Amino acid sequence: MNFLKSTLAGSAALVAMSAPLAAADCPIKVGVLHSLSGTMAISETTLKDTMLMLIEQQNAKGGLLGCELEAVVVDPASDWPLFAEKARELLTVHNVDVIFGNWTSVSRKSVLPVIEELNGLLFYPVQYEGEESSKNVFYTGAAPNQQAIPATDYFLEELGVEKFALLGTDYVYPRTTNNILEAYLKAKGIPETDIFVNYTPFGHSDWSKIVADVVTLGEDGKKVGVISTINGDANIGFYKELAAAGISADDIPVVAFSVGEEELSGLDTSNLVGHLAAWNYFQSAESDANTEWVAAWKARMGEDRVTNDPMEAHYIGFNMWVNAATAAGTTDVDAVRAAMYGQEFPNLTGGTAVMLPNHHLAKPVLIGEIQADGQFDIISQTEEVPGDAWTDFLPESAVLMSDWKDLGCGMYNTQTKTCVQTLSNY
Repeated sequence: MNFLKSTLAGSAALVAMSAPLAAADCPIKVGVLHSLSGTMAISETTLKDTMLMLIEQQNAKGGLLGCELEAVVVDPASDWPLFAEKARELLTVHNVDVIFGNWTSVSRKSVLPVIEELNGLLFYPVQYEGEESSKNVFYTGAAPNQQAIPATDYFLEELGVEKFALLGTDYVYPRTTNNILEAYLKAKGIPETDIFVNYTPFGHSDWSKIVADVVTLGEDGKKVGVISTINGDANIGFYKELAAAGISADDIPVVAFSVGEEELSGLDTSNLVGHLAAWNYFQSAESDANTEWVAAWKARMGEDRVTNDPMEAHYIGFNMWVNAATAAGTTDVDAVRAAMYGQEFPNLTGGTAVMLPNHHLAKPVLIGEIQADGQFDIISQTEEVPGDAWTDFLPESAVLMSDWKDLGCGMYNTQTKTCVQTLSNY
């Protein structure tokens, strides 16, 4: 009897494995995990609105796999532990098929164990510090080699910056990014004494001393530049203090990695003209696809609403997910993941985004100069650069690669030819 039971069970398993994937149950639920309150609402509310528009557009095309898409919106309220709770709620209570969300890396790190435990699928749309690779996350924002490193090169090569102020909000993304940049700058011959690093809490408002310290850096006549990983509404106080101190972009240029059109729409930009931002998309990009995207956004949200880089990342990620689910014939996470590799979709700058086996995109790098109207004049643009999960500028990471398609490993050690399971900063 036991032999018969085991034989029948094995046969059933084989049938299940060979059976075609079933179409998704209707409706297909899309989780939207963005802060609608708290310090990060200034940036994340727009991404919630973006997802609602994308879902509405897809439903107008007939939905997905014969089903209508339904948005399930939650508010983790800029509370990092609450992100994990809300992710669990989306997966276990609402039974969503996919999640689009997060902005800060600390919120993503909070969500990661939940997503992996429950085998969910997260599309993360914001530039980040790299040094991570999960089979349950597709990173559609920029890795450091697609933003921070090219921006630093621009300071060195085009602006002749000799001293660097690395100013960041005190959490994992700025700290890890600045560790990478410090190593990179030293490799470029910048002495440690010419690198000033400072971190402030979320929502920090008193910038007078920090700005004064930055000004002091240039007392010896060397050109000073600020690389900013300041996040959220703390940017408002920082730029206001720069203006109050009479500092122009000609005096001390700032290149920001978390300031885009949405953040500038709430500022008096008259004193910010000439400062820079590095992204992979700006609203001012000239392409037919972008003209159509901006027009649709303004028609839905109002003429005064702007587009930005993380919106484009959601635009690309969402459409790739739709195409992968269509190809797989299901929204099953494992099947969609397998169908994601090699997915291509036109970006909004005139090129093509490609999903790589390391769950990162190939993206162009753009540097924009702030204009008086809060838009950016694109002054530098590259071809598509493949995103790198592990930086070449930290020794412990330089030997690692991520390949979920063929190696099934996010932390493959190229020297030992083994899959690493843990890393201190992972």
